[in-house]
Amino acid sequence: MKIYALVGKSGSGKSYQATGLCRRLNIEGILDDGLFILGNRVLAGISAKRQATKVKAIKTALFTEEFHRDAVRQTIQSADPASLLVVGTSDKMIEKITDRLRLPHPAETIYIEEITTEDERKTANVERNELGKHIIPAPSIQLKKEFSGYFMHPLRMMREKRGGRTHISNRSVVRPSFSYPGKYTVSARALQDIVMIVCNDAPRVDAVLKASADSDDSGAVFNISLVMSYGANIIDAAEELQQRIAEQAELMTAFNIRAVNIEIRSLK
Repeated sequence: MKIYALVGKSGSGKSYQATGLCRRLNIEGILDDGLFILGNRVLAGISAKRQATKVKAIKTALFTEEFHRDAVRQTIQSADPASLLVVGTSDKMIEKITDRLRLPHPAETIYIEEITTEDERKTANVERNELGKHIIPAPSIQLKKEFSGYFMHPLRMMREKRGGRTHISNRSVVRPSFSYPGKYTVSARALQDIVMIVCNDAPRVDAVLKASADSDDSGAVFNISLVMSYGANIIDAAEELQQRIAEQAELMTAFNIRAVNIEIRSLK
């Protein structure tokens, strides 16, 4: 396995540049901030950006926890990529990561200053340190469950390739909890209110008998009992309502919606 390293200061745009660098050098996988990413899939790890404090984030990025380190190490061995890009803030950090995961030391080290301009690094620093935005070099759909409750949106970059073809590079922008000025929580009552408002706007729902919501780190589950209007196609109406509730709840809370369970008690 050939190991490459991408080194640069925190907030200099390493994660943003990682996927493009892998494409140019034909590198198969990325180790970045505690995650092992192969192609467009997160295969193993815990994102440092999921941690509540910067100290915990650093420990996660360095694979200090045994269960985390062992899980990623085993997954890398199983996937057996021909090449891997390790992202870090210093040569010493790269050395610690490769030693802990029992990987070879880098055959080639790329420094962020070699592949970006000063203006690009300044822009990346503003995005990170002033706006609290962090890049993860993986599609949002791959991170949805792990980042339930965190505001995240996809970033798609289209770049020209030789021969006129276009390459689409998928990344995600997240705001980790340690970048917020304070904590926030979404109560079960607020989730229930979202359900009630969506149901009250649905033309084929006559009444909501019960609505409950449970949430944890993996996402939210809704349980709803309804009275539907007679004459409606209740299966189509229920599916449409499930989709609408999931969309609105995800939009307003950033939760991963694990399930929207609807029980139709009667018709009126």
